[in-house]
This record gives sequence, structure tokens and C-alpha cells, in this order.
Amino acid sequence: MTVKEIISELKKNGSEYNREGMKRFGINVDKAFGVNVPVMRKLAKKIGRNHVLALKLWKSGYHEARHVATMIADPKLTTKSILNEWVKDFNSWDIVDGSCSNLIRKTDYAYDLILRWAKNKKEFIRRTAFSLIAYLSVHDKKRNDEEFLQFFPLIKKYSTDERNFVKKAVNWSLRQIGKRSSFLNEQAIQLAEEIKLIDSKSARWIANDALRELKNHKTFNRNKWGLNEK
Repeated sequence: MTVKEIISELKKNGSEYNREGMKRFGINVDKAFGVNVPVMRKLAKKIGRNHVLALKLWKSGYHEARHVATMIADPKLTTKSILNEWVKDFNSWDIVDGSCSNLIRKTDYAYDLILRWAKNKKEFIRRTAFSLIAYLSVHDKKRNDEEFLQFFPLIKKYSTDERNFVKKAVNWSLRQIGKRSSFLNEQAIQLAEEIKLIDSKSARWIANDALRELKNHKTFNRNKWGLNEK
């Protein structure tokens, strides 16, 4: 399929009703058609892996076309330069999280870019760093638990960021690390207790919300048996 054909297919499957729903969930719909995720995934499956086409779809600027781009791009061909360019275009939490889940976590640069993006002052770039930590915590089964401790200073430092989409991602990353194993559960609880003492409304919210889940008996038992959940 060509870029033109894909965009035409997306337009056909979009709806104003879905666009309004996206708005209510805080999604930027400036260049969105209002297409459901299952429809985009079905289209991406039909297209198959096509890195060149993915790059062209991203350049189109359309919201759903960019989602499809992350689904069909080849992680092995996705360079650090490409990721640093794409992240500048992130303008909504769903494209951040979709990109992390579909593509970025699968590249060779995922861990390298977290620190750089966390330092970035732009809301959605910083969110990308913590969304990526959350996804890696769940999906990177080969990493040792101890390696996730390297993200604790970042979580603590940016727990004071009051912006909604950053605050929620920092909280998410802390909870996902803490659900990876019993060892990390204990470490994450300790970190949350430290964050709770910071004189910041955002930090207190992040800590209290994380502690409610991490201290939950069901969460502890799940960790004890080495199970993960998104």
C-alpha cells in the first residue's frame, strides 16, 4: 500500500464520535481522524513490516498514520537519530505510549535514550522517558532486576514535575518496576516512602498512589511468584 492509500483507509474508518471521545481522554486530535486502535492494528498487520513506508507515514503528520508507522517500523532499522527526531513530534500521551510499546522498547537504544529524554523540559518528551521505563519493566524479561534500580534517581528527581502527563508517567514507572519482582517491590516501596517526604504536591500524590498498589497483598503475592502484569 502507498501512503495515500493508507491515509484514505484511515479517513474511511474514522469518525467524529471517536474524535470527541479522544478529546475527552486528553488526546490531541488536531490531525486525527478518530480511528480505533484495533482498526489500526489490523491495517498494520495487512501492511506488514515496512520501514521505508513507516518513515513516510510519520512525515505525513496524521495522528493515526503515525500510530501505524510505529507498528510497521523495523526496530533493527530504527536508529537513535530517527527516534530523537520522532520524539520531537510527540504531542499527545497516546502517541507517546503507543510508540514506546510498539517500537522504542524493541530498539537497541531504549535504555540509552531514557536519561536524555527525562532531562528534556518538554512535557511529552519527558513522559516518553518514564513511559519507556514502565514498558521495559514489564516486557524486558532478560534484564536483571538490579538494573532497574538505575532509574530510581530519575523517578525521585522528576516526581516534583507537576504536569499531569509527566506526573502520571513517573507514577506508572515506579509502580511497574515495583511489580516486576518481590525484590523490586521492596525497593520501590522504600523509594515511594522517600518521595512521600518531598515537599511537593505531585511527589506526594505519586508516592501515595504507588504505595497503595505496591503494598497491596495481591500485588505482593503476584511478585512473589514472579508474575508480571501491564
